[in-house]
Amino acid sequence: MHFIHLLLPILLLSSAQIVHAIPVSVPPSTKNWWCNPSTEYGFVGFSYEITACQSPSELQRDFHNIKQKFKGRYVRLYGFCDRPEFYNTVVEAAWEAGVGVHALIWFGFNGDDKWVARRDALFQILHSNPKAKFVTRVVQFGSEPLFDRAIEPNDLVFQVRNAKTSLASLQIPVTVSDMAYSYQKVDTDRGSQSVLDNIDVINAHMLPFFSAEASTSANSWPLVLNDLNWFVSHGGGKKIYLSEVKRLAIYNIPGVQPNSPQAVANVANEKAYYDLLDSKCSYFKTVRGGEPGYGIYDTRGVLKFAFSPRIHVRQTAG
Repeated sequence: MHFIHLLLPILLLSSAQIVHAIPVSVPPSTKNWWCNPSTEYGFVGFSYEITACQSPSELQRDFHNIKQKFKGRYVRLYGFCDRPEFYNTVVEAAWEAGVGVHALIWFGFNGDDKWVARRDALFQILHSNPKAKFVTRVVQFGSEPLFDRAIEPNDLVFQVRNAKTSLASLQIPVTVSDMAYSYQKVDTDRGSQSVLDNIDVINAHMLPFFSAEASTSANSWPLVLNDLNWFVSHGGGKKIYLSEVKRLAIYNIPGVQPNSPQAVANVANEKAYYDLLDSKCSYFKTVRGGEPGYGIYDTRGVLKFAFSPRIHVRQTAG
């Protein structure tokens, strides 16, 4: 298994609208293909690391598991696989499983320009594979390119605009996958707000474990709400997905440490954080716009804890 962290959107969906049958042939257009984003809220899927360059059978198995076991509708890619035509394999697996994909242009942490070839390879497949636009829900620049200073904000705006132009005929939205802190730490005159102004939807990383005020999951909601309100205030009413909501289950991950001595890392708190977010499903519906140690599976592919998140707000009598 390669499940990394949850993909949890902010606004909106009704479970009765989740799934349509896989058509026998590729439809003539994407008209009425996707649910309106204003009808989506709650849990919708998982982040999924592809650095292992999974085989077609592995992708099919994992995507079907996301869809059938957890009722997920989206797979948000994380990491990279530079094997030629790999995204074609992702498209086929997603098509067969009936899930959408948040595709990713991976910058990495080395300061190189390999992301350019990854971008070009992805766009070539998006235009050449007839199923790609029916599978690719959004294209992300990431992960956390502002936080990692992988690209200057104004240069990122240029890339976002070019991507939107390139993908306009396919009607695939473009976004940046990053934290509120990443935008906040970039000086205004360097273009952080311009990034938000130009993306189509917001893929927000909600990681209170790394806050300087972090402690237990039970105390995380004010930290989540602070970052969420910042995105609402600066996002122009755009759809908000919480595309990374991970919490460490162990401490000894090289280079990944909390910023608060009170931050607690264990499986119980990891579960408690997901439970906390799940308990706020009704609240998320009202919002305008709407690595080992991470994830619900351990390294043996065994669930760490029971996981059955809400995909809609339950109605009560009266």
